[in-house]
Amino acid sequence: MLVEIRFHGRGGQGAVTAANILASAAVLEGKYAQAFPYFGAERRGAPVVAFARVSDEPIETHSQIENPDIVVVLDPKLFELANVTAGLKEGGVIVANHAERPPVEGNYKIYCVDATKIALDMGLVVSGWPVVNTVMLGALAKATRIVKTESVVQAIKERFPGRLGEKNAEAALVAAERVHEC
Repeated sequence: MLVEIRFHGRGGQGAVTAANILASAAVLEGKYAQAFPYFGAERRGAPVVAFARVSDEPIETHSQIENPDIVVVLDPKLFELANVTAGLKEGGVIVANHAERPPVEGNYKIYCVDATKIALDMGLVVSGWPVVNTVMLGALAKATRIVKTESVVQAIKERFPGRLGEKNAEAALVAAERVHEC
């Protein structure tokens, strides 16, 4: 099993951190993983893309992911600003920070969670921006089962020790409860 994931976010939302935490969660389960960013304009709010691979076997590929199995969209506006489905495999999965079905054409399985609301409700805000990366990881784990939600929670707590980690882990669990196919 080799699963390739592309994260779409905006600068400051934590897409790169999400890819890294996902890789850590996979390693906690004895899997192999990679995580890496693609940087264009490096400024808060600019579109950002990050990638992760998770496998049961060593990963020999080290290139950018062109045809992901899963796309995670951290900001609902990105459905209007970027082609988030570019290269997504037929029948692939989209996990979206969206209150309802996003405007997507194609044969994809789509899961939605209002990650922005969860982040705001839990006080996960930096400089006025809701930080949804850990929220989306909870939704991703539950929707796709590529890693266990418990592994995501543990990886979050290792990345962010103390109260910050506890709050982010709790947000991931809330998202896992609320994610649904849309």
